[in-house]
Amino acid sequence: MGEDDMEAYQTQNRFLNSEIHQVTKIWRKVAEKEKALLMKCAYLQAKNCQVESKYLAGLRRLQEAMGVEAGECSELLRQLIQEALQWEASEASADSVVLSPISEYDEYGFLTVPNYEVEDLRLLAKIQVLEVHSHHLLAHEAVEQPLRERWAALGELAPSPEIKQLLRAGVPREHRPRVWKWLVRLRVQHLQGPGRYQELLSRGQACKHPAARQIELDLNRTFPSNKHFTYPASSFPDRLHRVLLAFSWQNPAIGYCQGLNRLAAIALLVLDEEESAFWCLVAIVETIMPADYYSKTLLASQVDQRVLQDLLSEKLPKLMAHLGQRRVDLSFITFNWLLVVFADSLISNILLQVWDAFLYEGTKVVFRYALAIFKYNEEEILKLQDGLEIYQYLRFFTKTICDSRKLMNIAFNDMNPFPKKQLRQLRMAHRERLEAELHELEQLKAKYLETRAAQGPAVPEGCTSEDEGEAEP
Repeated sequence: MGEDDMEAYQTQNRFLNSEIHQVTKIWRKVAEKEKALLMKCAYLQAKNCQVESKYLAGLRRLQEAMGVEAGECSELLRQLIQEALQWEASEASADSVVLSPISEYDEYGFLTVPNYEVEDLRLLAKIQVLEVHSHHLLAHEAVEQPLRERWAALGELAPSPEIKQLLRAGVPREHRPRVWKWLVRLRVQHLQGPGRYQELLSRGQACKHPAARQIELDLNRTFPSNKHFTYPASSFPDRLHRVLLAFSWQNPAIGYCQGLNRLAAIALLVLDEEESAFWCLVAIVETIMPADYYSKTLLASQVDQRVLQDLLSEKLPKLMAHLGQRRVDLSFITFNWLLVVFADSLISNILLQVWDAFLYEGTKVVFRYALAIFKYNEEEILKLQDGLEIYQYLRFFTKTICDSRKLMNIAFNDMNPFPKKQLRQLRMAHRERLEAELHELEQLKAKYLETRAAQGPAVPEGCTSEDEGEAEP
């Protein structure tokens, strides 16, 4: 090859390198511009959700102000509300840019707008969905994407302060099954044995468990707003049935307790595999929750309600004074929160973020979030003056929570200090008092029965006993 050829190749090479460099610069600029446009679209879509949410809230307030007055205005308002509540599955045209459309069901199969019978509740539910979607869009680039990258960069999982903080922030959906399996294994590896789950299923086939009937009844009551448990062709009800039956043989002391169906159902929705869901249920009932939480007496559950009352009085004294003056008993609302770890109360993305931390840190997380929920809505509750009105609000107010970051910050920052020692001491003190009360009630019952037995089956003059009545022809 001559010098001229060599020089020509070098010139061509320099030219190609220059072209590649220019193309790379153009590509980077285009990628940056695309990212900026996507962020702008997300921002505009979030703002659109906020505007629509305010529009619906305005309609609701106008409806409240007008009451049941007749007339053209009230009829027009009724039509506007009906139009707002009609779900449009494909709100955007096929050729439009849709970053994250609101769908009828969320990613775990729950209805995004529950089909409440009361129109006002449906309106509130749709307002809340729009608010949630807006928060999601605005937080995606700033919070969720970096979080996904941190989880993706993690190698083998091991307990650490970093893992603790990441779990509190929430596990991205694509990583959650792997992370939950690891969390469950940490807790139940001493209980697991090869073939244990299949062995329990075989035992259930050979002999019917006394709790089998109750389990079957509760299957139809499990998350009626979730398509996986309501669609006739879905395999989830049958799989849930097997998980619960296996657990009834695994833990004969409990067998089955209402509420376990929802705990197992959440585990099944996330983990998908039956056996993994079974061990998740075992981890919660046998290693995380205190003993007697799901027993017939629900003793530990009752104890925790008293503990929560103490913590609320300490952390939110103004709110508790307001509720106390109106004789509002929060246990009517909060008992189920703790029993099923908010499974019925929070929207799925917030609920599962709570469970991410709960499976790692334990029941302290449940108390933190219970306090945070009341703090999140404290100002709204303080505006309500009537006890009945407060109860009506408390029935659904957890579903109005849409900012998961705000709730998490309240739970893990605003509620500090929150030492485990304090929780342990409160539980011990209330358990002693409750056991003493139950013992006293048993004594009163025994004394009553003894007195009745001593009096004999005396029948007032002129009356006929049931035995005599049956003896008559």
